[in-house]
Amino acid sequence: MITAIVLAAVEPATIPEAAQAIADIPGVESVYSCAGDVDIVAVVQVRDHEAVADVVTGRINKIAGIVRTTTHIAFRSYSSADVEEAFSIGE
Repeated sequence: MITAIVLAAVEPATIPEAAQAIADIPGVESVYSCAGDVDIVAVVQVRDHEAVADVVTGRINKIAGIVRTTTHIAFRSYSSADVEEAFSIGE
């Protein structure tokens, strides 16, 4: 499974509609509107890199109001439980 974090700059008047359109795409796990350098952050989880390309360039980039996207591919996933377990080794 590949996880990609997609950062999207969006025309301000279209943020709610663009966020919902992204959320409706198969493979998109969660979508957040946010303050800062980008307007929307989407977490994509798909089977392979070709599917990432399909979701991002084939679907997200074609949504009305999307100005640009930047995609980051995750190498590893960490959780608070993982960190606690790592520090408890040898106790």
